[in-house]
Amino acid sequence: MEKLLDQVGLTYTTAVMFILIVILLALVIYLLFKVISLSRKYDKFMRGRDAETLEDAILDNFNNMKKLMKAFQQTKSNMDITLDSIRSTYQKMGLVKYDAFKEMGGNLSFALAMLDADDCGFILNSMHGRESCYTYVKEIINGESYTALGEEEKQALQKALAKIK
Repeated sequence: MEKLLDQVGLTYTTAVMFILIVILLALVIYLLFKVISLSRKYDKFMRGRDAETLEDAILDNFNNMKKLMKAFQQTKSNMDITLDSIRSTYQKMGLVKYDAFKEMGGNLSFALAMLDADDCGFILNSMHGRESCYTYVKEIINGESYTALGEEEKQALQKALAKIK
């Protein structure tokens, strides 16, 4: 091998360098084709559909996200207002029908308890007789009455308080 290299006038170092240059040249050509291929793909990607660029699509998405967040905040605010107003509506009811005047009223009397989520509300007691009808309202605060309750009113209140919050 030395004779061949001597005839050509090359040394081992120059031969190794030459082989490395050829390998590096092949790698450069390979990488050049890869770059060209990636460049084409990038251009195609950036062109997008209907000549819309990726930047425009991203900006549109950000604008849509801002609009959605604003709508979400408005909806959340409306829901909070609605939930607050629902808490103050009468949600629990207890009804007890009874005969107020023993055999004279025909079971047409009733005690109706209506409570909100905080167990505040009223008891409506209507006592019906043949000749008259009497109606009373008693206030309920935190599940308790500060006025004495009749037996039917207590039952109506207990029924209302037993309802799930």
